[in-house]
Amino acid sequence: MTIILYATAFLLFLLTLIYLISKQKRLKTVWFGVVSFLIMVCIGVLVTNIHNEKLDLDNYRAIDSDEKLITFRIRTTLKSGNYNDKYIVDILKIADASVTGKALLNVSKDSLSVVLKVDNIYITSEGFQSIVSTINPYQFNYRNYLEKQYVFKQLYVKPRRLFRVSENKHTIFGYADLARETINTKLKTYNFEPDVLAIINALILGQRQDLSKDIYDSYTDAGAVHILAVSGLHVALILLLLNFVLKPLKRFKYGKEITTIILVVLMWCFAIIAGLSASVTRAVTMFSIIAIGMHLRRPTNIYNTLAISIFVLLLFRPLFLFDVGFQLSYLAVIAIVAIQPRLVKLWKPKNLILSKVWDYFTVGIAAQFGVVPISLYYFHQFPGLFFVANVIIIPFLGFILGTGILIIILALCNALPKFLVDGFGFIISCMNDLMKWLSLQESFLFKDISFNGWQVISAYVFAIACVQLAIQKNYTWLKITLVSVLLFQGVNVFTKYKNSTNTLTLFHKSRHTVIGEKSQNKLDVYSDLDSLSQFGNLTDYIIGNNVTEIDAHKTPSFIKTKNNTILIIDSLGIYNVKQIKPHYVLLTQSPRINIVRLIDSLKPKQIIADGSNYKSYVARWKATCLKEKIPFHYTGEKGAFIID
Repeated sequence: MTIILYATAFLLFLLTLIYLISKQKRLKTVWFGVVSFLIMVCIGVLVTNIHNEKLDLDNYRAIDSDEKLITFRIRTTLKSGNYNDKYIVDILKIADASVTGKALLNVSKDSLSVVLKVDNIYITSEGFQSIVSTINPYQFNYRNYLEKQYVFKQLYVKPRRLFRVSENKHTIFGYADLARETINTKLKTYNFEPDVLAIINALILGQRQDLSKDIYDSYTDAGAVHILAVSGLHVALILLLLNFVLKPLKRFKYGKEITTIILVVLMWCFAIIAGLSASVTRAVTMFSIIAIGMHLRRPTNIYNTLAISIFVLLLFRPLFLFDVGFQLSYLAVIAIVAIQPRLVKLWKPKNLILSKVWDYFTVGIAAQFGVVPISLYYFHQFPGLFFVANVIIIPFLGFILGTGILIIILALCNALPKFLVDGFGFIISCMNDLMKWLSLQESFLFKDISFNGWQVISAYVFAIACVQLAIQKNYTWLKITLVSVLLFQGVNVFTKYKNSTNTLTLFHKSRHTVIGEKSQNKLDVYSDLDSLSQFGNLTDYIIGNNVTEIDAHKTPSFIKTKNNTILIIDSLGIYNVKQIKPHYVLLTQSPRINIVRLIDSLKPKQIIADGSNYKSYVARWKATCLKEKIPFHYTGEKGAFIID
């Protein structure tokens, strides 16, 4: 890191020197741009290293925590799982040693379960555990996701093993949680429906933990899930509302300056209450810059504003760059700014209502143009009716947000009238019903679309070339656009060729055996499952390999491929099959066998154990194979075993 620091300082000096020379001679030089680019790279590396908690000597990972008391503070409440309530916690002490760092806390659900409050401090004697990485191909890598938030370990704790030390508020996260809790306590006294209360929390308070899966899925399938995530749209509407409310202040001396300060402070207070997620932090940063420019009457270039907000955010949170919400929100805004003004010029209806509908429609089209490639990569689906949801809901979203804020204020003042409760509940219910209806139009919802990283890059190259061709309309950009088409097609052909290879995958599934034999675009699944739907990870594998045909079979005694034979030994423990010389042996259902005798008899290249075996058996087989110097693979530790 010292080298990068010196390199950054040297490049800054060099940039200043080039600037002064160029200014004096009034010459433009390419070296100013080159050095500026190198400085940005160095700053990026430097900032990432500064924020990298793995390099922090006080991080709890550097201390042996076995059989020691761990003191931690609740930082964030996550959406609960089927068996555990989940939290992000700040580790404060291990034994008597003060430490830093974040961890994932899993509190098992039982009759004694209570929701842990943000900023509460607890002590436990349970030790840290590693966060499991990807076990099966194309599975969501939860460990990688948490590491980008500097969460490296996890704790599994039963409620009775937690000792509460303090309930006092210590951080802004605690005070924000207290504000949200106070608001929800007041709102619950007015008997809002659970779904209505969950929508209020999502729309205004940025908390989506209480949204039911059905509601969330219906908004996702309708292409309107961005409505539930506090982002630029919400912050822009709130900025307009605040600007309208604070307009009288501008009549006083220094009114503009005071208005600007109040606007920025209130927007950041809103961001803190909404949880400082990537999308809301991005939006508030950008609109803070716009608010300052607007009230100082300085001309603002939206691209410069976006660049400044990206730079500022990444200085403080460099790994925001890999956050899905961060990527989607910036791509959507850039696409709207670059494309929507040109789309809206294609048709200018004289009718006011048609004109507004056309404006919202073009905004939706432009935003989708910017986010479709990366959405396909992350979510593998495209909602064909997204424009319906946007045209119908977005015009009323300002009214819904304004009414929601008014309801919260009146509830806190104990002055919320019943007609407002019933009216707002009816509006939210209608919005939910609309999303459910749109999500049920399955012919317009394109699911399970395979799209990899190279396809994303080539798609954006094509999109940028098309936009530039529409702007400049010259022969050069026509050639670049045609080349980008060839690039995109080439990537698709290569992807199809790569997915056409034949592979045999021994998946990991607790208490079960699942084997997938892929040939071209067909997948034969051998398992002891009652239904393939019991194995959720199979969907990810199917999408990732662009599989179009699936056949289910019961687990056989052996599987023979072109170059390999896999003998499958189940609980019966039968393996004396003289006509088969297996290359691999798969142990399933905890067979009681003498592993040394099996090795001497069959002489396989490798022995594999899947998730259907007892862990004690696996440990014994592993030790024996190590002693006999034969490779051993347990899918629960090393992940799925793949044979090409």
